[in-house]
Amino acid sequence: MNAPRRPSERRVALRSMGALCLLLGSGRLAFGASIVAVRVWPASDYTRVTIESDAPLAVRHFLAQDPPRLVIDVDGLELSAALRELVGKVRADDPYIAGLRVGQNQPRTVRMVIDLKQATAPQLFTLAPVAAYQHRLVFDLYPTREHDPLLALIRDKEQAEDQVAKAVEDALGAFIGRIDRSLPPLAAQTSPPARDPGSTPGLPPAPAMQDKIDRLIVVALDPGHGGEDPGAIGPSGLREKDVVLQIALQLRDRINAQPNMRAMLTRDADFFVPLHERVRKARRVQADLFVSIHADAFMNPEARGASVFALSESGASSSTARWMANRENAADLVGGVNLKAKDPTVQRALLDMSTTAQIKDSLKLGGEVLGQIGKVGRLHKNNVEQAGFAVLKAPDVPSILVESAFISNPGEEAKLRDADYQARLVDALTVGIRRYFARNPPLARTRQL
Repeated sequence: MNAPRRPSERRVALRSMGALCLLLGSGRLAFGASIVAVRVWPASDYTRVTIESDAPLAVRHFLAQDPPRLVIDVDGLELSAALRELVGKVRADDPYIAGLRVGQNQPRTVRMVIDLKQATAPQLFTLAPVAAYQHRLVFDLYPTREHDPLLALIRDKEQAEDQVAKAVEDALGAFIGRIDRSLPPLAAQTSPPARDPGSTPGLPPAPAMQDKIDRLIVVALDPGHGGEDPGAIGPSGLREKDVVLQIALQLRDRINAQPNMRAMLTRDADFFVPLHERVRKARRVQADLFVSIHADAFMNPEARGASVFALSESGASSSTARWMANRENAADLVGGVNLKAKDPTVQRALLDMSTTAQIKDSLKLGGEVLGQIGKVGRLHKNNVEQAGFAVLKAPDVPSILVESAFISNPGEEAKLRDADYQARLVDALTVGIRRYFARNPPLARTRQL
């Protein structure tokens, strides 16, 4: 039997236990992890659900059928009002989630059941605290079968051309009808005018038209950041991810209005796209150009002016360019990438995909674009800068990164909010892209199987 402790020993033990409670936190010691926030990011590419907590969460999951659903058990967690908020965050137009239920399945275990609209390949992973985030449990719902983006672009263009042709035909028919009503009736035996066989509905397009469709010029537009990654935030709260998406959507419409050109966006809504996936998307559509759009911040709020960057085979062209490249390359940490699912060949490729020819063409493109946006406002540098931006490392696609303005500068943040400035910037980017193609006609496209 242990001898009773002296009063001084009991005081020491009590102080030690008190210190331990302070270190662990009373809430964590009694109840485990607490939910900080829950978020749902629906998109056509995939839907992401994020649970942010003040301590790591242990999770198990499995897919069930009839009906299809994803079941997730989170250990060491009590059902809370914050967690119940997930139910109301699912939108009716979510492409993957039909509904979500959450309940206390067992003591200290919360079960979430996600009813699925289609077959999915879920990825579940955790992220350590970074930037403004604490511990995050992330599950991404991807389709089991990825659509062909190049075919979608071609079909979209064909549909647009068909709509224009039908509108012209309807207008011409109405015009001829008005003329017919103003003329006396023709004799019954009069033969109708011969129809051009080439315009017969249902026939395949002529070879010249088929060549035009096959050589559709594709411009990949990359609005930076998105979803969990807000990018830089201006003094009044304007988020980089929002303003660059607005600019990219307008630029897409302008490019789609050009003859035989189509724009593909790496994201068309508020969701996160990893850096390597942005490059892969551009290569999948065999893009002729890649334009990444940003509105970055700098340590000094007085920094101002638009910039254009290309990839560098060696060092950065300035300390500012190096600082900005490092900042942009950290987007995966903030946005959240499942490193276990990342293809190691992709990781290696991102380190060594630059080519001299690609950089040379990128500098040409950057020069055309820089010359045009310099007419819209002040430039930060009068030349195309270079640095090791991971998002510019497609070996066969001329690629530039455009910093539309410094969102950290109060005056430039106000410009970025302005619809007129955005429109003039879109005009400048469109002209710069067209001038590049005028001087550097695209080569014949090699079909990818």
